[in-house]
Order: sequence, then structure tokens, then C-alpha cells
Amino acid sequence: MVALAAIFTALVPSFAKKQATHKVITANVRITGLEADEVPGLRWDDRKEICKNVILAGKPDLICLQEVIYDSWNYFKKEFKGYQGFGFEGPEMDPWTEGYHFIGKNCIFYKKSRYEFVSAGSYWLSEDPVIAGSISWNSARARHCNWLRLRDKKTGEEFRVISIHLDHISDEARQEQTKFFIKEAAQYQEDFPQILCGDFNSGRKNLPYQDLRAAGWIETWEQIHGEIEYGFTAHGFKADTKKKPGRRIDFIFTKGPVETLSSEVITDHPKGIYPSDHYFLISEVRFTK
Repeated sequence: MVALAAIFTALVPSFAKKQATHKVITANVRITGLEADEVPGLRWDDRKEICKNVILAGKPDLICLQEVIYDSWNYFKKEFKGYQGFGFEGPEMDPWTEGYHFIGKNCIFYKKSRYEFVSAGSYWLSEDPVIAGSISWNSARARHCNWLRLRDKKTGEEFRVISIHLDHISDEARQEQTKFFIKEAAQYQEDFPQILCGDFNSGRKNLPYQDLRAAGWIETWEQIHGEIEYGFTAHGFKADTKKKPGRRIDFIFTKGPVETLSSEVITDHPKGIYPSDHYFLISEVRFTK
């Protein structure tokens, strides 16, 4: 009897620990309707099901997307069954309802069975953060940040998950956009877990990455694999063999009492079709508070 009780006691913590992990994917799904993609295998209609399947194959609890517009938003809302999406509707970012007009949206999906919605917000990475579509610091396009505060229904743990996409042209914009985010995120207590996902359009040797590290943010890939560079995560729909080893520009960061258990780059391309011009990243984390 004593031996059985001891075994049960030993198993309970590991079971609870397993249940308290969170799997998060960041995925730049590429703007749809681009003229350059009007070839077989690159069109949204050719790759949307593969994109969905590759994301869902990871069985994520949280999905952070970048470059979402109307058709991809409507598709994911329908196909991500059991998930709730946030970050597309209102305030309107531009007056158009079709095509890509310089602003792709950074949406977040979470498992409805797993999490309870607490609060959410969106702001612009500019000197006028409450003005939709505002641009500063020579940014080529308006950039924004969406965030969700969630509560784990089983453990009661609260945390924040953020989806972001920095400018693709201006170094100044990327640096200032990152500084703005760091300042906004710093209003949360040091022991409050935060998860940041996105396309940073810059690598680990550039200032946005370095500034995040200096502010206490930890990249999940580096926490597991060290400083060894994986290679390009923006691959331009080209196979690994056609790309020389290069830098990652897509990242998952954490701040606060968060431990990374695993971090991988998803390179799946069923039937030779890539889900996007970026590889997706998946990490599993645990809150340690």
C-alpha cells in the first residue's frame, strides 16, 4: 500500500506538469492575391489547405499569424475549428475590402476548450499608437501589435500572448517599433508570463533582437539550441538545397517565469507545395511561477 501511494504521488506532479504546457506556433502565412504568386503552387487557393494542415498538425494551443487579409482570415476562422480568433476586425486599418493595401494583420487564435478570454488589445507601432494605420520612423508600411490576455481553465494561470510584424524596409523603423513594444510590455509585472511571436524582418545580430534580450526577453529557439543559427526562415518558396545557411527572422520570445521545453522550425511542404514563403516555428513552454 505504501509503495503504491508513493508511485501515485510521484506520478501526479509529472502529469500536472505535462498538462500545464502550452504549444504555440508563429506563422507568417503570406499576403494573398499578390501578382508574383499567380503561378501554380504559390496561389492562395493552391496552398491554403496545406497551410492549415501544417499548422494544425503541430496541435498548437496558440496560433499567432502575420500577413492575414480578408480571404485568409475568413478561411482560418472557418477551418480552425475549436479555436477563437482575434485581431482582424476593427478598427478598420484601411478603406479597402479586397487585396493587399500595405497592411497585413497579425491575428491570434486560441483553443476555446483550454483558455478563458480575459482581455485583449491592439496598438500601432508608431508615434500615434491609437491612430489606425499611422506610420512613423520612415516605416514603409503601417505596423501594429495585437495581444490577448488568457486564463488557463485548468490551472488558473494567466498570461499574455502577442503577435507582431516589424517593417521590412527601414532599420530605423524596426528599431523604434521594437523599443515601443518593449516599453509597452514593461508595464506588466516581472512575474507575469508573456509570449511574443512574430516576423521581425531582422536577425539575432540586429538591434531589435539585441534590445529584446537586454529587456529580459528570451528566444525559445536559442534557449533550446544555443547560438547555432538554423538558417533562413523566410525561404521565398525555395527548397533548402537552393538556399545557403542564413539567419532566422521569425521568432518566439518569452518574458517572466516561462521555461521553454522545445522549439522547432516547421519545414513541411506536402506534395512539394510550401504553406508560405516563411517556415513556421513551434515551441512548447511551461509557466514556472
